Amino acid sequence: MQTPFPPRVLSELPGWLLFWADLELRPGEGGGLDALRAAAAASARSRYSLERLGEDATVSAVRRLFRQAGCDPTRYRPASEALLRRILKGEEIPAIHPFVDTGNCLSAELAVPVCVADASRFDPPLVWRAGRPGETMLSLKGPFDVAGKPLLLDREGPVDVPITGSQRVKVTAATLRAWVVAYLPAGVVNPSRARDALRALTAAAPATTVRAVGVTPFS
Repeated sequence: MQTPFPPRVLSELPGWLLFWADLELRPGEGGGLDALRAAAAASARSRYSLERLGEDATVSAVRRLFRQAGCDPTRYRPASEALLRRILKGEEIPAIHPFVDTGNCLSAELAVPVCVADASRFDPPLVWRAGRPGETMLSLKGPFDVAGKPLLLDREGPVDVPITGSQRVKVTAATLRAWVVAYLPAGVVNPSRARDALRALTAAAPATTVRAVGVTPFS
């Protein structure tokens, strides 16, 4: 049975909206990604400073929601803040994969964590809650303790924390469709802004195309 999109999520963490996008790879349309990453980094540098990043309304809201889940955002930085800090220190957004590059550019534009996962590897139902003592995830950086951190799970276990991605659902060279999840602080970042930003990114670099977007129906 085909998984409905956007998938329904049982949420135990108030204050968040999960914006979803279904992306498809367009083989042979890899042009524009270098310019896209450079433009996203330049835009971030024009809007933020390293010294005052924590004063930004979105960055501050994401930090607050991390604390509500039980996570110290100065010890475990939200992925978006970690990316912005690297950019503001002079690093560029790395070239990884068209799906991942698009997600990183979206994260830099919105200042929110973004998960990029192989669409075929989700196993609903999904749950959005704080990690529990003893729970771990094999992350892109190795085993990761998810206790007290915002956590997205499916039937098989942890899918993503908005700090680091999961090995189980990561995109590979064989991935042709990906699901993007942008973790939005409700009332701070409107889903329409996420939609418009994503469509602008994919229009500028047509390596990926947007099949569908939506805000997850919480239950």
